[in-house]
Amino acid sequence: MIKFGPAGNDEEFYNSGYKKSEEIPEYLNKKGLDAYEYQCSRGVRVSDEKAARLKEEAEKYGISLSVHSPYYISLSTQEEEKKKTTIKYIIDTMKAAKKMGATRVVVHAGALLGLDREFAVESSCKLLKRAKEEADKLGLQNIHICPETMGKINQLGDSKEIIKMCKVDESFIPTIDFGHLYCRSLGTIVTTEDWVNELKMYIDELGYDRMKHFHSHFSKMEYTQNGGEKRHVTFDDEEYGPDFLNVARALKKLKLEPVIICESAGTQSKDSVKMKKIYENI
Repeated sequence: MIKFGPAGNDEEFYNSGYKKSEEIPEYLNKKGLDAYEYQCSRGVRVSDEKAARLKEEAEKYGISLSVHSPYYISLSTQEEEKKKTTIKYIIDTMKAAKKMGATRVVVHAGALLGLDREFAVESSCKLLKRAKEEADKLGLQNIHICPETMGKINQLGDSKEIIKMCKVDESFIPTIDFGHLYCRSLGTIVTTEDWVNELKMYIDELGYDRMKHFHSHFSKMEYTQNGGEKRHVTFDDEEYGPDFLNVARALKKLKLEPVIICESAGTQSKDSVKMKKIYENI
């Protein structure tokens, strides 16, 4: 079943009288949503008590949890100490995910660091393999590493690169960020057929079974002609894309039912509800 929900807590959550992330499952359930992505983007600092409470509340209200790992990750780094640090960021996020009952950890690929793209991808794959081996030793086999497509052209993370990273291990699930791909393509991936073709590439390379319930992010985004991604906007901003209706039609056509996490700027839960209605009305 397809699932919708926000990344982190938006303005409406706090304006509704809630104060803590542990309370968000109840809030989302009241809005008819069923997914939530906890943000560790600036460091893994969730306490055991908070993780346990969030797990309890998520199970109570039927909310599927995922966790976003720190932005500091650089999979293609050539420095051994930074490699160890990057692996630690991933493992720490996976440990936090396990404590809160989440099953997916989103991982940024990071910058190119002046490297040849192919070499950078190879280096990233080797580092992800090391992280997976370490995770298995620690009993974290049930937590899926989810490499994410990126929106800036000078970053690793176009669709072909993410597919290669996901081939490191069968447990890896791609995080397809539709806004990022739209920016990276400089606004050329827009129609239903465009998205069908993009998603078919993943299905052909990774298989339908792995792709049926893939992980994803969505928000409208502004981009620049030189760099790609500039900033996240909201559904009310009609100047920017992509159009979720075309994405939803592509998902329906291919019979895919991902988790879709909304990353709108401050209106994540509100726009998640809009996406759900768009999808259901097709």
